[in-house]
Amino acid sequence: MDDFQHILENGINFGRGGDKPKDDGKKVKTKAKKKQYITGAHGSGSARQKAKYREQRANRHKK
Repeated sequence: MDDFQHILENGINFGRGGDKPKDDGKKVKTKAKKKQYITGAHGSGSARQKAKYREQRANRHKK
């Protein structure tokens, strides 16, 4: 009966216990954001072409 009374007074917490782990921001979750894929250096022809288009778009307004 003691546990039941404790639950009535305090409620039940189904949340996560403890602090969240710190995120350093260094993890890359998708291949599209990795440097090799952005520069087209991993060997795929379509990635090289996309990298060329990205470079053209980045240089579009530079003088």
